[in-house]
Amino acid sequence: MKIAAIAGSNANHSYNRMLLEFMAQHFKDQDQIDVIDIRQVPMFSENFKGDVPEVIQDIDQRIKAADAVIIASPEYNHSITSALKSIVEWLSYSVHPLAGKPVMTIGASTHDQGASRSQVQLRDILISPGINAFVYQGDEFFMSNVAELMDKDGNVTDEGTISFLEKCMSGFRYFAQAIDQMEKEMKK
Repeated sequence: MKIAAIAGSNANHSYNRMLLEFMAQHFKDQDQIDVIDIRQVPMFSENFKGDVPEVIQDIDQRIKAADAVIIASPEYNHSITSALKSIVEWLSYSVHPLAGKPVMTIGASTHDQGASRSQVQLRDILISPGINAFVYQGDEFFMSNVAELMDKDGNVTDEGTISFLEKCMSGFRYFAQAIDQMEKEMKK
């Protein structure tokens, strides 16, 4: 399956980006995961005049070319990051690549809650009018205490965490295939 994966942080050192890069390598025999870096995305503003920025056009095309999307959200102050909110706004303003796309949210955090609150908020945002993503509600992957579970090269070192991530991905693949089949049936 071809998956566009958005790292929801503009920090140079991002455990969520590292997690997505680990997934791209770990699942390479089953999935083609395209990790999208949002560090160059300008803050969204309705006052923006002119064409959609080239970086947004590129992200739009990469998501449209994918079968599904994974969004890795860190948690800052019990919320998604301003960078992630900005990219979601861009992707619901003049381009709409998430509409009808299967999306799974995941998150890694250095704290005990593992970005659980930001994922709840993100799922609510993704089902709003103008975005209309099909959000996977199955297994929730919250990676808490990530600094202890990942080595300096970004490899997840805990076998239980890897096993649960594999279970989550298996469920998400099934969900994405079901959405694809439903879309085909609706076009008949």
